[in-house]
Formats: sequence, structure tokens, C-alpha cells
Amino acid sequence: MKLDRYDIKILEILAKDGRITKSRLAEAINLSVSPCWERVKRLEKAGIIEGYSARINARVLLKRAPVWMQIELKQHNAESFLRFENAIHATPEVTECVAVGGGVDYLVKVEASSIDAYQRLIDDWLTSDLGIERYFTYIVTKTVKASMPPIRIEQG
Repeated sequence: MKLDRYDIKILEILAKDGRITKSRLAEAINLSVSPCWERVKRLEKAGIIEGYSARINARVLLKRAPVWMQIELKQHNAESFLRFENAIHATPEVTECVAVGGGVDYLVKVEASSIDAYQRLIDDWLTSDLGIERYFTYIVTKTVKASMPPIRIEQG
């Protein structure tokens, strides 16, 4: 699907404010409401817009102890990576995980109910043979910035 400047602007605006009204969105991209809304529906149908959601401030609802970890696995093969990644997917306290290069294998964000709960989770991981060689724990003392990255789409 080829995107033009109107489509790109719609995506940029909706990425920042998914609750914007049809009329405000149309005004922001300088189109009338009907053609603007047809474009939104076309972007949804094409799967470019997958859905809309709200960012929930979990700290208001639940007390959490955010911890970042660096994890290195003992073995570097597809089976080891898959076993570890399956465990990550099955752990609700893990809110982010990325595979990285440069000395460690994964960066993992855990949001446990307490530091003690975090340590019990790690103890379980270590005794369940996930293949963890070593890990480093970084307790979050302050969140400096937490936001969704801006959408910047190159016209092609």
C-alpha cells in the first residue's frame, strides 16, 4: 500500500492521540471529515493501524518494583534461545525483553510486586535450567522518561 502525506500525517497524529475526534483529525491534516475518515478506515483495513489502546499508569493501580536485567545464556544456539524466550513469554512480571548484541544476550524489564518477589522469580529461573550463565540486576530508582517513540514514516 502506497502512503501519501495525508496518510503519514494521520498515522503520526493517531500515534500521539488515538482518541482525537474525526473532525479534529480532519482539520489537522486539512481535509474534510469524510475523506479523512475513509483514509483511516483504509489504513485499518490494510493492517497498518492495528488498533487503539490506552496507556495505563500501573504505578497508580499497583505498587511495583521495576528492575532491569542483563542476562547472558550459557549456550548460544536456537534451542537455548527458544527455551529462554518461552519462559519470558510465560512470565507476566516481565514487561519488556529484547535480544541484544554486544556482550549480553538479553535486556529484560521485570515489574514485580517487591524486590523480594523479584528475587524469588530469579531463583526459580536459576533452578529451572533456563540456561542462564550470569545476570546483572539494576533496580530502577527513578523513571526519567517513558513514552512511545514518535512515528516517522518516510515517503517512498
